[in-house]
Amino acid sequence: MSDFNSEKMTEYLDSLLNTGIPSVDCIVYENHKQIYRHMNGYIDKAQTVKVKPGTLYLMFSMTKVQTMTAIMQLIEQGKLSLEDEVAKYLPAYKNAVVEKDGHIESLAHPMLIKHLLSMQSGLDYDLSRPGILRVIKERGQCATTRELVESFVETPLKFQPGTHFLYSLSHDVAAAVLEVVTGMSFGEYLKKNIWEPLGLKNTFFAKPENSSVEGLAQQYICDEKGNIVPMDQSCCYQLSENYQSGGAGLISCTEDYAKLADTLACGGETADGVRILKPETVELIKVNQLGKDSLDDMHSTMGRQGYGYGCGMSVLLDPELAKSPSPAGVFGWDGAAGSCITMDTASKRCFVYAQHVRNYGTSYDVIHPALRDIVFGK
Repeated sequence: MSDFNSEKMTEYLDSLLNTGIPSVDCIVYENHKQIYRHMNGYIDKAQTVKVKPGTLYLMFSMTKVQTMTAIMQLIEQGKLSLEDEVAKYLPAYKNAVVEKDGHIESLAHPMLIKHLLSMQSGLDYDLSRPGILRVIKERGQCATTRELVESFVETPLKFQPGTHFLYSLSHDVAAAVLEVVTGMSFGEYLKKNIWEPLGLKNTFFAKPENSSVEGLAQQYICDEKGNIVPMDQSCCYQLSENYQSGGAGLISCTEDYAKLADTLACGGETADGVRILKPETVELIKVNQLGKDSLDDMHSTMGRQGYGYGCGMSVLLDPELAKSPSPAGVFGWDGAAGSCITMDTASKRCFVYAQHVRNYGTSYDVIHPALRDIVFGK
């Protein structure tokens, strides 16, 4: 690939180790061919075990890419619509209310599936909301995805659905909707319709605590002083042993996620000719769903100037505003430990980057844009 500078990529990745990031892991694909792979650093507390193929990571919000792929399969098949009311599948959502200026008001219009996908539902990311605490108290680790998701609306929404953008538990709700539509657990659906067709052999749901997971890279956190230090192997978004978070629940590896990225970059078809989405459905994922107010919300809370937000993934709309040489249409998302998945259907090129450091803002403001521009920049 003449315009991909592998030496520049390797130099940049290796430089990240000098900032305190313990390990880096990156794969680049173009049109079903792996054109680059680089790993460096260590994945244990003692800094003695080198990162290697198959190393596992808590993917956190990169889970959302799989959740959206699954939801778009149902939409493509006519089993679900972006315009469907969430309460059609989760009756508790009929009772949702909104808190505004200290007062409670009824919904002006129903929460729709498209509001979940575009983070315009009015939900937030409060994992200690009263409904969650009540269900865990009553059901303990047996609490299911649907039981917990239906409890979310025991707390008032932050705004009328569709009027603003707020990063939230919306995709966990989408996973519960999928369970109702398909009659399968979320994990069963993913295994049958994504993992097995794509040959993802090292992808599965985390538990609230994961210290016994063999091959899982040590998780780190950037502390208040800016030091990167080891932390426990927890996934706080997995609310119980039985819960399967559509927003942040998966453990996986770069090899598996690169297969997913390549499939989406190639219009929904695998290297073996297995189709999980139609090209037009992949393009629908990339259509910005946010109006002006919601775009302002996204840019003020998450940065990402020049980006919009489609069906669960950010989309580069204005490269000039983003100060990027990458083309419009590049799309993807990232995770709380600093990993990211980024794709472009025009060039059929994609990359997956993995690290395992929580609370490290540089990942999103500096590292991911730099990797994007090395891979896609002209």
